[in-house]
Amino acid sequence: MSEKLTEKYNPNDFEQGLYKEWEEKGYFKPSMDKTKQSYCIMMPPPNVTGKLHMGHALDDTIQDVLIRFKRMQGYNTLWLPGSDHAAIATEVKVVEKMQKEEGLTKKDITREEFLERAWKWTKEYGGTIQEQQKRLGCSCDWERNRFTLDEGLSEAVLEQFIELYNKGLIYKGKKMINWCPSCHTTISDAEVEYEDEASHLWHIRYQVKGTDKYIIVATTRPETMLGDTAVAVHPDDERYKDLVGKTCILPIMNKEIPIIADEFVEKEFGTGCVKITPFGTQSSEMLENREVA
Repeated sequence: MSEKLTEKYNPNDFEQGLYKEWEEKGYFKPSMDKTKQSYCIMMPPPNVTGKLHMGHALDDTIQDVLIRFKRMQGYNTLWLPGSDHAAIATEVKVVEKMQKEEGLTKKDITREEFLERAWKWTKEYGGTIQEQQKRLGCSCDWERNRFTLDEGLSEAVLEQFIELYNKGLIYKGKKMINWCPSCHTTISDAEVEYEDEASHLWHIRYQVKGTDKYIIVATTRPETMLGDTAVAVHPDDERYKDLVGKTCILPIMNKEIPIIADEFVEKEFGTGCVKITPFGTQSSEMLENREVA
């Protein structure tokens, strides 16, 4: 057996050269043959906030298998590559780098200076991600590579948002959000780090109107009481049956709110009384139209 055949496999010896040859010969470009059926994959753009991870490797491999299979079948194929600006995450990374290397905060520089740093970060890590994808063997048409803040692409996104809004498919509404006290904006669940913290029940007395009696509410969220619109008890709870239909006074606000019955209340939890703090403005109207048990 020759010495060459006994050598260990080393991908660095030929993979990059082979990939360069594929690119130069245009193997990844669509044929543009209109007589052939087209097949296109739009790459879910990785964020330019760092380097690729195992999830990207798996996702890109699946896409590459599909596009190569269709290319071998004679389809007019295009795998369109791209990357995403991930504005909030990128801002965090840029600010962290500024603080670590220069001791600067975002308030210490102008908007133009920050944008310059952000674009520098984007070009650095966007290029790193692209080179990693090439090392994976991704058969994309890199001459068509797009970035979500490209001028034409941004205009297309804006146009689609306006069209969807005009059709009533997207709208502005009141929603529960994840608010970042550091970034001063909303963030997705993906960027939230959850921590379990020990808590306890706060007991708050609501005076029953016209009497010297009190109904005691046990809650883990006393800070929301300012928006209470009712106090609920279980309809089968003998302790509070005589109070259903009456009203009580919301502490601090001195506001009169109804005592209602609802099977959702757990009699065994806390005091068996639950304060109702509405999510939206419609909740008060719903309570007004609700049949009191």
